Amino acid sequence: MSFVFRAATLAATTLCAAALIGTTPGIAQELDRANLSTLNAVTLPQVPIAETAAEARTTAQPAVFQTVQSLPDDYVPADQIDEADADADADFGSLAQAVAAQDHEISGEELRCLASGVFFESNGEPLAGQLAVAQTILNRTKSGRFPRSICSVLTQRGQFSFVRGGVVPNAEGRNGWKTAVAVAKVAHRDLWDGGAADDALFFHARRVSPGWQKTRLAAIGNHIFYR
Repeated sequence: MSFVFRAATLAATTLCAAALIGTTPGIAQELDRANLSTLNAVTLPQVPIAETAAEARTTAQPAVFQTVQSLPDDYVPADQIDEADADADADFGSLAQAVAAQDHEISGEELRCLASGVFFESNGEPLAGQLAVAQTILNRTKSGRFPRSICSVLTQRGQFSFVRGGVVPNAEGRNGWKTAVAVAKVAHRDLWDGGAADDALFFHARRVSPGWQKTRLAAIGNHIFYR
């Protein structure tokens, strides 16, 4: 092959390659730079890059996990602790002090029934007599021989004369009611003991003599108490 022919062949090959790279559509078409920037801004999250290795170390933070300890079964929030728990630890010098320390709010139907029993059976009597009445009613609920609720003890047929038609009357607002509520709370919370009628299950007014064959415990106020 002559030198002229080889040179012509090389020149033709070079021109063809240039045409394929620079001018042929669909093979290496250049993307518009503005469109590429817009595409990146829309589809890729913008993540800041630390400028130095030291900055990268201070920027990265370990994950923090909060440990939640399980609460004990008997946990009670401080603002929900029953006032009875605080009163139970009080050291009263006398029954009068224990009664005076109680508020006069009714927190449930059982307490209302107990206060009603104290009021209608012993209103105006010494505090010891009122407390003995309350204790007798409570003792009945624990004895197994009578109903287990205070209201049911009072409404048991033929037991308390102030109950009519199985209904405990309402004494709220009457003179002596607040004292009856306070005495009921002292008895219900067991804030005062040592009374002669602590174990009583029965009582009757002094003016009557039913002739019971029961163990007599004490005569307090207007009542005589028995076991």
